[in-house]
Amino acid sequence: MTFEAYRDALLKIALEQGCEAAEVYAQEAEEFSVEVMEQQIDSYSVSRSMGLSVRVCLEGKNGYAYTELFEDPQGLVARAMDNARASETEDVHPMQGVSDYPAVTLPDNPLESLTDAQRIDLAMELEKRTLPMDPRCTRVADNQVAFVKGKTHIANTLGLRASRDHSVALCYVCPVLQEGEQMQDGLAFRTGAQVFDLEGCAKEAIADAARKFGASTIPSGKYPVVLEKHAASSLLAGFFSLFSGESAQKGLSLLAGKEGQVIAAPCLSIVDDPLLEANPRSFDDEGVPSVRTEVVKDGVLKTLLHNLKTAHKAGCASTSNGGRGSAASPVGVAPSNFMIVPGEKSYEELLETMGEGLIIRDVSGLHAGLDPISGDFSLLAGGWLRKDGKLQPVEQITVAGNFFTLLKEVEEVGADLWLGIPQGSVVASPSLRVQGLMVSGS
Repeated sequence: MTFEAYRDALLKIALEQGCEAAEVYAQEAEEFSVEVMEQQIDSYSVSRSMGLSVRVCLEGKNGYAYTELFEDPQGLVARAMDNARASETEDVHPMQGVSDYPAVTLPDNPLESLTDAQRIDLAMELEKRTLPMDPRCTRVADNQVAFVKGKTHIANTLGLRASRDHSVALCYVCPVLQEGEQMQDGLAFRTGAQVFDLEGCAKEAIADAARKFGASTIPSGKYPVVLEKHAASSLLAGFFSLFSGESAQKGLSLLAGKEGQVIAAPCLSIVDDPLLEANPRSFDDEGVPSVRTEVVKDGVLKTLLHNLKTAHKAGCASTSNGGRGSAASPVGVAPSNFMIVPGEKSYEELLETMGEGLIIRDVSGLHAGLDPISGDFSLLAGGWLRKDGKLQPVEQITVAGNFFTLLKEVEEVGADLWLGIPQGSVVASPSLRVQGLMVSGS
């Protein structure tokens, strides 16, 4: 049975069985990845997949069922109806009707036109470019070229029929440098149209490793801080749930009911922009047309992010943030391109304004080291101490604070927005100069 025939059968059967409404959500994907080590293929994967779920509304309750086989539509609907009957929530979860969608243009994916053999050659060449770039480079620990192309389909009994494409091109390299007994690794990647910039990728990864040599801890205390874009993006991602209407309605966000209040410094604004040119989508995972949402404007919380269910409960419109982790997942609230709006100061200007202080390059331990409800965090970090105009590499430190306090203590926002790897949703930030963070070191 074709996807279209199976989809239509599911919707027809759901209505015949007494469901008030039904929705079909499907994802198909073609994926390629290769990892190379010492000019040999270390791992290689090519796959094609498709998964589909049906959501039914039965007596005001929602139920889901998932399959990868387009057979027995009657049985799949019956499973979804059983799950609806077992559901304990009676929150109204509307479905999107027929809609007009904004036109978007996906970024170029140069890997799409290559054969698998050519993609493998690209990974080989990236390792070749990296190894001789620094005499201290002993090996490349990780080196990958990956390609993903897919399509998302949404249809429901209200007449909605929508599909959107997505694609990702990626290469990355992780060299290991040795200086005496000390070893350091680095990482760099390229996506989209930049995926053929092997020389630039290799240079960046080597430089990332080289600048870590000689690192040591520093005395504990409170330091003026520049959070580099990578660290700031990780921290924002770790606390994204604070801005979710779903979390707020479950009592899991201290931002519940704070719309219109000052929650951050006046220099800081946050948006969710699904129409961002670098990673656009025309509709969310419920078929709601994409809209750009100002979440925080000049320090003031304007809105939380909503899907159709949370918007109905809050008495507002969806912000087009209905999201699913996969076709097998229920609808939740998820970012599209959730980011701190870049300012006008360059990274170098942030350092000059800070003067002496600490540059946080990266943070780790996000799963265990932060509390997404209270906003408290205590994370392992690395970076540099800036003193007398010189940079001293720093490691084995812990930075601690509160996310709500940090937002209010941002003094300058950099212009160097970093998007990371655009796979579906993106959480991004430029570098931030912060009044101060507590550091535990020596």
